[in-house]
This record gives sequence, structure tokens and C-alpha cells, in this order.
Amino acid sequence: MGRFSRLGNDLYGGRTSVDFVGRRWLWYALSGVIIVLAGSGLLFKGLNLGIEFEGGDQYTVTIPAAKATQDNADRLRDAIAATNIPAANNPVVTTSGNQAHRSILVTTESLSDNETHTVTGVIAKSLDLSNPKKAISSEEIGPSWGSQVADRAATGLVVFIILVILAMWAYFREWKMSVAAVVALAHDIVITVGVYALSGFEVTPATVTGFLTILGYSLYDTVVVFDKVRENTKNLRQARKSYADLANLAVNQTLVRSINTSIVALLPVGALLYAGAIVLGSGDLKDLALALFVGMLAGAYSSIFIATPLLAQMKSHEKDISEQAARAKARARRDADRYADVPAFTDDMPMVDPDAPARPSDTGEAQEGETAGVAAVRVPPRRPEATGSGRTLPSNKAPVRESGASKRNQPTRQPRSKRGK
Repeated sequence: MGRFSRLGNDLYGGRTSVDFVGRRWLWYALSGVIIVLAGSGLLFKGLNLGIEFEGGDQYTVTIPAAKATQDNADRLRDAIAATNIPAANNPVVTTSGNQAHRSILVTTESLSDNETHTVTGVIAKSLDLSNPKKAISSEEIGPSWGSQVADRAATGLVVFIILVILAMWAYFREWKMSVAAVVALAHDIVITVGVYALSGFEVTPATVTGFLTILGYSLYDTVVVFDKVRENTKNLRQARKSYADLANLAVNQTLVRSINTSIVALLPVGALLYAGAIVLGSGDLKDLALALFVGMLAGAYSSIFIATPLLAQMKSHEKDISEQAARAKARARRDADRYADVPAFTDDMPMVDPDAPARPSDTGEAQEGETAGVAAVRVPPRRPEATGSGRTLPSNKAPVRESGASKRNQPTRQPRSKRGK
């Protein structure tokens, strides 16, 4: 843990850095591959829409609490699937109710009367019901309610994106940050929907709730990174680094925080996913947990690898940002080798400045100390010598004369016996 803390301090101070912004094309390519896989699953396999969206039949079996167990629900699911009825080959069987009134819910696609009679008989036989007509009740669910949920979810998504753009523009005073955040948001939604298509999990109203939840989480993580970017680039003209370098520093400074926050959020969601999909077999719980788990993971990835590099790329086309990048690059090159700007002498180098006015020596008239036909090197006038702490040597007020003390005995290191000899 101490090593991880030291790594966080080094990342925050800039002593250790991961080039997220400079390697943006690598992250773009990786995200492109993931999106292509998610899109292929959505295109070729499609979403497994639940009964609320497509309609179907639902059977409620009222039984004693001792029989309403997950083992009986699993056994009933296998028995219904073994009937080889196409509309009932993938039934959803869950338990509901409290300790006093327990029941098992069976959901299938729309069935005919004969298929309904067959499924009812399988339920009565599997659960050993003495009075099936009283214990089993069925109802037909139409897709109209699911379509209303989908329409309202789409409307809410559009309104949410518009409000995000306006809110981020008002907070950061930068519309490019809003665009980068929305692109990262769309990236997370596409990946989450694609994973749902590939996994075959059923899309229910709980799934829609999970989709809307991950929007806020993904945006929150991105805003934290952007706030650090704004702080680092507040006085950009006085900085010695480019906008891309300062943005990359912001990502490194918030990297440990993003990792810790993501792990803390994913652990309970992963536990819910395991309990819903493996232990309980609850459809609503696992649908919500899968959407949250994939969305949070994609949101943490996009805020680090997509949003900030995309923002730096869009800002690089601005005049002030490009000029600052050129100055930072030249400064880095000069700091790396302070003698890199000194020109090397060559035989064909001109002895005088070609733009300087012609001198008599340049026209062939030799002056004192010069050879005819050879141009003398122009030496700039010499500045007065300085002495002490930057002071100019004063001029003499009178000619130098012999001092009256020149004939006196001067201090010496010789012994007294040898003085005056």
C-alpha cells in the first residue's frame, strides 16, 4: 500500500507520468475495436427484449413458502424449456413475495391455447400442485407499456445530453469540453448496449434504469478530470509546458483517485451481479447490476483514455494553444542541449553580414590593418569594463603622477636584519 501511495504522489507531482494524451491514437484504436465488437453483437444477435417490451404471457404460481425456493424455480425452468415449445424455450422463472405469501413467476412469449395448457400442466407436475386451477393464474401482457418506457427513456436521454452540454459550457466556459464529455458518454452507452447484446441478458425496465444511472457516473468522473485540466491550464502563457502536457498531467494527477473510486463502486455492483445471476437468478437484479457494472467500467476508461485526449486534440488547433506548444517544444529542446543553437563553422560561411552596408574594405580599398581584397571581420564595439558589483570603471580626473611615498620603506616580509640591503 505504501508503494501505491508513493506512486500516487509521484504521479501528482509529475515525477512519474503516463502519456495518455500523446498516445491517443492507440486508445482510439482500442475503443474502435471494442465498439466494433459491441456493434456486431447488436447487429447480428440483437437485444433480448423482455416481456415488457415485446409482450407475452405471465403465470403466477401461489405455493407455500417452503416450496417457493430457487431450486424449485430452476427445476421448473428446465421442465418448461424441455417442452420444445419455441415461444417457451427460454422462460424467465423467479420467486417473489414475503414469508407469508410466496409465489413463483413464469414469463414466456405469447402462447396459443394449446401451448398454454401444456405449460400449465408442466408447472402443476413440477411443483406437485394438488389444485392447479386455483394455484396457477395467467395473464397476457401487451408491449404497449414497454414501448412507453422506451420512448420516455429516449426522451430523457436527449434532454439529459442537452442539459449536460449547457451545464458544462456554463461551468467550464468551454464548449469543447462539453463535446468531449458527450462523446465519452456515447462511447459508454454503445459499449454497454453491445455487451447486453453479446451476453444475451434480457432487457427489462431495470436495464433502462441502469442505463440512465451510468450516464451520471460517467459524466461525474469526466468532470473531475476536466476540472483538474482547467486548474493546470489557468495561466497557460506563464506555463513552461504545452496544453497537451498540462492536460496529461491532470489525468495522471487524478489517475489514482479514478482507480480507487472505480474499484470501490464496482465491488458492490459486482456482488449484486453475482447474486442476481448465479445465486438468486433474479432477472431484475441481474439486469440492473450488469448495466451498472459495464457502464461504470466503461465510464472510468472513457474519462481517462477518451475524453481528455479528445479535448487536447480539439484544443491543439487554436492559435494560442499551437503557439504555446511550439514555445514549449523549443524550450524543451534547448533545455536538453543548451549548445544546440550554436551554429557550426563551415568554410563557406561569410565573414561579414551580407545585409550590412558596404565598407571601404568590402570595395577593395584596404584600410590600416587590412589586406586589399579581403573583408575584415566586423567586431562590435567593446563595452566598458565592469568592476565590483556591476559598476562601470570611472574615468581618470587627472594624469597619473608618481606618489610621494614611493621612496619610503614599504612593508616587506623579509627579516629586519636583511631590510634595506
